[in-house]
Amino acid sequence: MKFCGIDINCHNLDDILTSRNNPTILVTVNAEAIVRANTDARLKRIIDNNKSSIDGQIPLWLFKMKYPGVLINKISGSDLIYSVSEYASQNGLGVFLLGGKQDSNSGAISRLRKLYPMLNIDGFSPDFHPYPFSNEIENQIRNRLISFRPDILFVGFGMGKQEYWEEDNLELLGELGTRLIIGCGGSFEFASGKIKRAPVFIQNVGLESVWRLFKEFKWFRIKRLLISFKIFYYYYQHIRQ
Repeated sequence: MKFCGIDINCHNLDDILTSRNNPTILVTVNAEAIVRANTDARLKRIIDNNKSSIDGQIPLWLFKMKYPGVLINKISGSDLIYSVSEYASQNGLGVFLLGGKQDSNSGAISRLRKLYPMLNIDGFSPDFHPYPFSNEIENQIRNRLISFRPDILFVGFGMGKQEYWEEDNLELLGELGTRLIIGCGGSFEFASGKIKRAPVFIQNVGLESVWRLFKEFKWFRIKRLLISFKIFYYYYQHIRQ
């Protein structure tokens, strides 16, 4: 279904877990992703050609305003890391966490192992580098993935960067038997407990990004928040079309 100029095709968890094509990329589409996809042709194409879900309370409200009769859930990377890990542990699937800061990556793995003792999980956090990565970093990532051969891969490089990497490495992941690739931004920091997620009532009123800003007050988060407000411009622009 078209929303703010891009396609949204996953309304619930079952839509994500069932797929005829392997590997499958999932983009969790928040306000920032919507704004960027309207100016970034490659990101828009990746979203339109793969699986996509609504992430964020404000995009969810706007989607329901446009499609009031459609049942759809908010599906974010920060929620999926738990529900998909539980599913993987119950079905004997391996999960790999790629990206994020080293302490967040290892902390998320430890937390998920405690929650799901039967879960086969590993991860790797390469040194920070703009995309495209150097050959050295690409080889490090490749070797770790070949060694583990994940069924499900979470990629925490940040919006845009993670989607480009996923598309560029889709052939490799297909050869490894990876079924599902999920871009999850900063979800490892939440899963590790390094940063506490906003209380549910804050999430429900659409202020989770503001909460994150106060928890980790940095200029790039202010800039990201301001950019995200442009979702209203693109929403009303596409409503008129």
